[in-house]
Amino acid sequence: MYTGWNLLLIVAVLGGQSAGAFWPFHGISNVVSADTPEPELELEPEVYDPTKRVAIIGAGASGSSTAYYLQQFAEKSGVPVNITVFEKSHYVGGRSTTVNAYGNPLERVELGASIFVEVNDILKNASRKFGLRAKDSETESDDLLGIWDGEKFVFTQKDSGWKWWDVTKILWKYGTAPIRTQRLMQSTVGRFRQLYAPPFFPFKSLSDRALDLDLISVTSLTGEQYLANNSIGASYATDIIQASTRVNYGQNLNLIHGLETMVCMAIEGAMQIDGGNWQIFDGMLKASKATVNLNSTVSSISKHKGKYNIKTTSQNATTGEASINQALFDTIVLASPLQYSGIEIEDGLLKHTPDNIPYVTLHVTLFASSRTLDRTFFNLGPGSQVPTSVLTTLQPDQIPSDPEKPCGKPGFFSISLLRKIINPETLEVQNLYKVFSPHSLDSEFLSAILGVPIPKNLSSITATSGDAISWYYPHVWHSYPYEYPRVTFEDSALANNFYYTSGMESFISTMETMALMGMNVAQLVVDELNEVLEAVKEPVQQVLGSHDKQSPLDEL
Repeated sequence: MYTGWNLLLIVAVLGGQSAGAFWPFHGISNVVSADTPEPELELEPEVYDPTKRVAIIGAGASGSSTAYYLQQFAEKSGVPVNITVFEKSHYVGGRSTTVNAYGNPLERVELGASIFVEVNDILKNASRKFGLRAKDSETESDDLLGIWDGEKFVFTQKDSGWKWWDVTKILWKYGTAPIRTQRLMQSTVGRFRQLYAPPFFPFKSLSDRALDLDLISVTSLTGEQYLANNSIGASYATDIIQASTRVNYGQNLNLIHGLETMVCMAIEGAMQIDGGNWQIFDGMLKASKATVNLNSTVSSISKHKGKYNIKTTSQNATTGEASINQALFDTIVLASPLQYSGIEIEDGLLKHTPDNIPYVTLHVTLFASSRTLDRTFFNLGPGSQVPTSVLTTLQPDQIPSDPEKPCGKPGFFSISLLRKIINPETLEVQNLYKVFSPHSLDSEFLSAILGVPIPKNLSSITATSGDAISWYYPHVWHSYPYEYPRVTFEDSALANNFYYTSGMESFISTMETMALMGMNVAQLVVDELNEVLEAVKEPVQQVLGSHDKQSPLDEL
């Protein structure tokens, strides 16, 4: 069945969940109390150590991928590294995470990034390497997809799994527009995919690479403009493509740039991992052999004797006690948006500070009910089949004037029946739903879509409450940026040995693209460390002098 975001394409790059514990790292550590002063950094004796310490801040798609590829690239290049990952949450995966319906670990539900597709080579190859099983589509024979404009369904189609868009079934309504869109998507995404290999990989400047690949001409236009310039009719763009940009990014075609619009139509081979996509990133971290510190918040970064001093506040998962920790690193990778990190960075440390950019506030609501969606809410007559998955679009004259209030008349982005589920208390079969909306849901809205009264106090809903809703779970994400048209993007390197991954999000925000940026940064780190090691080796070899003497550094 449709699964909300799962319906379409490469989903952003939204984090994951792991049962991992907190693993402390080597440094200064004191339990915080009113009588305990902040620890001072104690320097180790200045003895040359060829092993370079790399800190990665964030264990989402980009942080996990950085650790994974850094270990591989460093080993191949003979660069000894020690990798430490700091994650403020109790799980890995960032915005790719699951929750347990009814608290049952056998009923995991994707809360963030839900699917990846055939062209997502990093995710696809990693999942196979780690032996992760792709989940089968849960399509039922009577499933129906509908695209609703707030008054009527402008398009309906029998569900064909995550690949709901079947060109042959819609040619009769939209002419050649679907074929034009497919060709345009393949051409555009094909240019982007050149970033995976030399000569375009690796890249310090994403802006330069976008220019080299002629993708600036795509990101500089809105999706609406890009489609019109390529003779794709307005009706198909509004009915079908805009439904995709709304369910994937909460944005309309008059706002989202052309490249992200094309990404929304790259749906071939959509899949998800059984038990949660976060397992891909958990597998990457384990394969990297990194020290992973969960429940560990980086509070500040400063320079000390040519190295980076990272200060963290950590909470012991068993005792709940907080501690302050400090440690020195040669290289830092900030693998999360700086504006949400809360990290205090020493003045002058960065050559450039990333701009604050607006992110979409997305409300994801999961609930279970014995009820099906009510036909009267959707203005359907008696006997009409109500779609099991509802995407939304806008009527041509309903484009909101405020770009940060894109929902319009429908009032939500999507409602999807994910699957049937058993209430563990009553043993009744329930319907499991997911709703994407720009605001929290209230009992009035839920009563309307289910056709029965719902208690105003939604937090009182339990499996045994006897209400029409037997399980309820709301969550709010800063899910992805508003993908405004733009021609420049944040660089990968913010200073010497200081890298940043979130510049990719304004270009393309998906799990795969963030993993690509992690792989890119990993190669940049190894290249820079290689330069440092070569610079150290040369004077040592000059001092040793004779041909029959060999520097210990040659073994590096």
